[in-house]
Amino acid sequence: MRQMKGLRSVGILGTGSYTPERVLSNFDLEKMVDTSDEWIVSRTGIRERRICSPEQASSDLAYEAAKRALEKANISAEQLDMIIVATVTPDMSFPSTACLLQDKLGATKAAAMDLSAACTGFLYGITTATQFIANGLYKYVLVVGVETLSKITNYKDRNTCVLFGDGAGAAVLGQVKDGYGFQSFELGADGSGGSLLCLPAGGSRIPASNESVENNLHYLSMAGGEVFKFAVRVMNSATEAVLSKAGVARDDIDLLVPHQANKRIIDSAVQRFGLSEEKVAINLDRYGNMSSASIPVALDEAIAEGRVKEGDNLILVGFGGGLTWGATLLKWCTTPAEGSDE
Repeated sequence: MRQMKGLRSVGILGTGSYTPERVLSNFDLEKMVDTSDEWIVSRTGIRERRICSPEQASSDLAYEAAKRALEKANISAEQLDMIIVATVTPDMSFPSTACLLQDKLGATKAAAMDLSAACTGFLYGITTATQFIANGLYKYVLVVGVETLSKITNYKDRNTCVLFGDGAGAAVLGQVKDGYGFQSFELGADGSGGSLLCLPAGGSRIPASNESVENNLHYLSMAGGEVFKFAVRVMNSATEAVLSKAGVARDDIDLLVPHQANKRIIDSAVQRFGLSEEKVAINLDRYGNMSSASIPVALDEAIAEGRVKEGDNLILVGFGGGLTWGATLLKWCTTPAEGSDE
């Protein structure tokens, strides 16, 4: 394992997730747009997704997931040194959703910031958080991936509305026993593909106006075919990279936790690495694509199902708008390092 000498071992001490109560099924979508359950399942693997209420914002979902992660980590909000929220659907441009979450939690000592890397946001967040803990600057960092994508989805566009859902996943990071925790990271970006998956209006390029609203520019836009090809390529290359950096063989993967965008993309990675179904966390049939929330929600559910044990090698890997991609190899351990609470 290739943890840098002199740095602390960093891992996940507790996870939590939250998805809204409302279920939007493929059969519901059949009544809203020209599509069918068979078409959606055969092309994506998605059967239903969760949709937040009109009153719910991203900080509300993040709060529920964060509370559960803190409880499992046996950490109080007052002990947090930093909160990182990965999202492309913040409550508002500013203040950050992280600051709103900090207030809801009562984490008065925590610095707070948002991070925008689309579906790769959680991986960018944990990579950032790890550096603060590894070098001794901070002890506990809360990382949340949260999205309310239903707020920016055009339910008249059958190519996108069948894909996305709402939810939040959270993880408390801290120092763990030497040799455990995060072993390697791989992050990447290709801004030349930014237009392939984006929210065109609402920023400084195209401020909100009657024209931007009339032209549906405040809904997400995606070139599905191009994104699919990109996703298959970087899912595989990012996974190969973290395995190589950590000196771990493909056969030593105990659980793959991929971004939940499309079953065919996941199947490509599974076939490439020769993994059995038991070694892959998949929940997109129930939630669809929750962007930055997909990986932490899938991880939290896998843990709750007893599929993760101490010493397991986990691969978390994803891709998203930007274009961005990322992966990490995590040797699972939730036991804080001896003396880390002193």
